[in-house]
Amino acid sequence: MWTKHHKKRRLGRFIVPAITVAFLSYFSYHSVHGDFGLRAMETFERTRVTRQAKLDVLVAERKRLEREVALMSDGSLERDMLDEKARFALNMSRADEIVIFH
Repeated sequence: MWTKHHKKRRLGRFIVPAITVAFLSYFSYHSVHGDFGLRAMETFERTRVTRQAKLDVLVAERKRLEREVALMSDGSLERDMLDEKARFALNMSRADEIVIFH
């Protein structure tokens, strides 16, 4: 009866741990520096905060404009409001008026 004896290689026992370390290193790097990593999340959050601030300003401006439109279009047209808007749009005033800019 013949038996095979083969010598165990020293490098053979390091192959699986080396592959494991390579995979873990790859995924660890991309979890921090990748397109959806921690640094990208910080950038997305800063962008979201600035855009939310712009949205809040625009919403307030829209509400103000809607109030002004409601004053001019509800059937009881405010003469003062209409006069003020017309003068502001045309950049005109009478000679006996005092203009105060705010």
